[in-house]
Amino acid sequence: MGTTAHSAAADREIVISRVIDAPRELVFEAFTEVRHLSRWWGPEGFTTTTRAFEFRVGGEWDFVLHGPDGTDYQEWISWTEITPPQRIALRHGEFRDDPNAFESVLTFAPYGPATRIEMHTVFPTKELRDEAVEKYHAIEGGQQTLGNLAAYVAEIVRKGVEG
Repeated sequence: MGTTAHSAAADREIVISRVIDAPRELVFEAFTEVRHLSRWWGPEGFTTTTRAFEFRVGGEWDFVLHGPDGTDYQEWISWTEITPPQRIALRHGEFRDDPNAFESVLTFAPYGPATRIEMHTVFPTKELRDEAVEKYHAIEGGQQTLGNLAAYVAEIVRKGVEG
């Protein structure tokens, strides 16, 4: 049955994963505290300005992604599930109640001394998924975002600074 459900959404999903050379608790913390998120969130060349942040189920992160070309992207995330340090589920759109918002589940799994993070995103329609991939380069952007996370936590580990 799980296979059927999985294949039913296959044309609406994007799955990106990466092994990050840092303990799971640190990788999870970097994803859940705004002081960390603002340092690495987004694809290469992007910066983030947070307007509101409350990390709890039902809480919201209201922010603007600033593109390298000067374009601003209004973003909004609501946390729907938080299971430290292994899982976060969220809705991500441009604003609260965005009918085109997508859902993501992030899992953080131990991988020896490192962490394997997987970002599993499902869009409401195949067309919205295709637009995200083709127009907004969602796959490359997601890979770059996880690359930025990996570089950020590697810097923390190198400095021996916890949090």
